[in-house]
This record gives sequence, structure tokens and C-alpha cells, in this order.
Amino acid sequence: MADPPAVVLDTHALVRHAAGGRGLGPQAAALLGAVERREAIAYVPMAVVWEVSILARGVRINLHRSVRVFFADLFSNPAFQPHELTPAQIFDADELRFTRDPFDALICAAARDLDLPLVTRDLEIGQSGAVEVLW
Repeated sequence: MADPPAVVLDTHALVRHAAGGRGLGPQAAALLGAVERREAIAYVPMAVVWEVSILARGVRINLHRSVRVFFADLFSNPAFQPHELTPAQIFDADELRFTRDPFDALICAAARDLDLPLVTRDLEIGQSGAVEVLW
């Protein structure tokens, strides 16, 4: 039996999915539907967790619960897996000079670490060629 498909999630992909999926690209929506059904795996880099917490604290997004509870709910589905931040990812992110956004660099480094596509609509990431992008 083949391994289920796996991807890494960018922050906006996770937030849009959590808000009901509006605005997701067709590939992203299909993949996240498969993750919800436990037919695929989505890795959530710690940089995404951190960025979501900053966005929620700054009232740029509304999770309708605390960040801790939001991620506890998310990770209660074993198809959503947290991906720890490592020194190697930090060094890789530092060498990704296509962006000045530290979160984008760390998220790309996580996708490279796992050798998986990144679910993002970020054009700068897509044009960089740093990772395979799905949307």
C-alpha cells in the first residue's frame, strides 16, 4: 500500500481552511479535504503556529478560541502533524534570500526539510523555486 500524500501548510492555507475553506485553490481544497478524511497528511511547521498566534494576538484573525485550544483541536486529527523547528531549518531559512519575511523562510525550510510540497498561494515563494508549491 502506498503512503498517503503529504504536504506542508503555509499560514494562510491553514487559516483559510479553518475558516471553512473559502478562497483555497482547487488543489489546496482537495488536499485539505483528504487530510480531514485522514487520507493525506498535512505538516504544520512551528513557524505557522507562531505566526498564527501573532495574527490572533494582533486581532488580524479570529480563531474563536485561544491559540492553544485551536491547535489542540487541529492536532486532535492525527492527519495534521506539528513539525518541530530545528537549527538546520533556521540555517536553511537564513540562506533563502528570496524573501525578507522570516516566517516564509522558516516555512519553506520546513517543507525542504520534509522534502514535501508547500500548500501556499504566495507568488514570491512560487517564483523562487525554493520548494514545490500547490494551490
